[in-house]
Amino acid sequence: MSNGDDEPADTGETSDVPATTVSAEELRERLDEAEQELEAAETEAALDGVEERLDAVESDLEAADLPEPDEDDEEAEDPADDIESRLSALRDDLEEQRGPYAEDVVVIIEDAQGTLTDSEWTEDGEEDAMAAVETFLAGVTDYADADAGDDLDEAADALGTVAATIESESLDADADAEAIAELLEAAKALEDDLDAAEVWSDLTVREQLDAKGFYDILTNENRKDFPPEWNAAKLHAEAGNLDLVAFAFDKLGSEFYEEYTIDIFYHLGSDAQPVFEEMHELAQKRNKGPIKVLGKIGDERAAETLHEFIEGDGDPALQKVTLRSLGAIGSEESVQPVANKLATENDEVRSVGARTLGLLGDTRAVEPLADVLESDDSDEVRASAAWALRQIGTADALEEAAQYTDDRAYLVQAEAEKAAGA
Repeated sequence: MSNGDDEPADTGETSDVPATTVSAEELRERLDEAEQELEAAETEAALDGVEERLDAVESDLEAADLPEPDEDDEEAEDPADDIESRLSALRDDLEEQRGPYAEDVVVIIEDAQGTLTDSEWTEDGEEDAMAAVETFLAGVTDYADADAGDDLDEAADALGTVAATIESESLDADADAEAIAELLEAAKALEDDLDAAEVWSDLTVREQLDAKGFYDILTNENRKDFPPEWNAAKLHAEAGNLDLVAFAFDKLGSEFYEEYTIDIFYHLGSDAQPVFEEMHELAQKRNKGPIKVLGKIGDERAAETLHEFIEGDGDPALQKVTLRSLGAIGSEESVQPVANKLATENDEVRSVGARTLGLLGDTRAVEPLADVLESDDSDEVRASAAWALRQIGTADALEEAAQYTDDRAYLVQAEAEKAAGA
């Protein structure tokens, strides 16, 4: 529609993308030229020039209005797809042709540092890892003179020194290409040697136990008919080698072996202190066996965790086991959490809670125990409260219990008579 002048009407529409008349053939020719330049490139600057050429082609391709392939012709090629594919391939070739850089060497060395300190090496593996570092250091003395030291931590520090020195040299990818290539070869050899060094996860469980000397304690005289792992665990526990028992406990993962070992730890009592961490971790899964062991060990660090297990009206069996362990541990921090159980619905939990307060022996429990003795619906719970008051043993505690010598319940009466006699 004309407005009466020679100028075309303003439709109000604008285009952000400038029109381009570049053809697919022109773009292909430019890619051919870029490919030739890439083949001839010998410096980083030349490679940068190739990258700029590829960027320009990509930009023009995005702006170009190339013809779409005929939808009815299944064999018709999409020129844009073909050009994009060549662009991607040339970019890959470009990246492969770059470098190597000193930064690549530093990254490998720093990764090797982490491998040294984070890996769980076997005895043979540790020796091989140290040898790998020594070989590497001997090959890079032109850049850093570092000593591997006597252990893996010192060896890792030595690698850090080499990495920092190489970084500070500011080696140029063109001028120092040969030096960088030599450093990279040495770093990759270090990486390969560390990968080949033996870690515990490379061994089967039995091989790991054997490497630790777990089975060495077995002789023809002390071997039994049951599994050798059970036999060895018992003998090691008797000999005080709990580190080996704990190692086997962690590695074997058998439900039967776990129950057997927990029983060993339980009967060791406070002597099982070296396995506190293992038992504490298992107890956090609300495993009753380890909770019992924690009570026998008697370490107050477990109390906070166990308090969580007696909150609310959860599993009565779990709560009773936990209460008994808290009583055995004897932390004064447990008095209030345990006293709260005197109001729970389950009679057995209330009874064990009352007895636990007696084991804790804290005088703050006298009043709540006296209230239970006076008004609880269960005579068994009341008898437990009287017993607890006797265990606390102060004059007021004994006086509270002694009031019930003529109680209707024999169990309560018997505890009251003992309190009166005391």
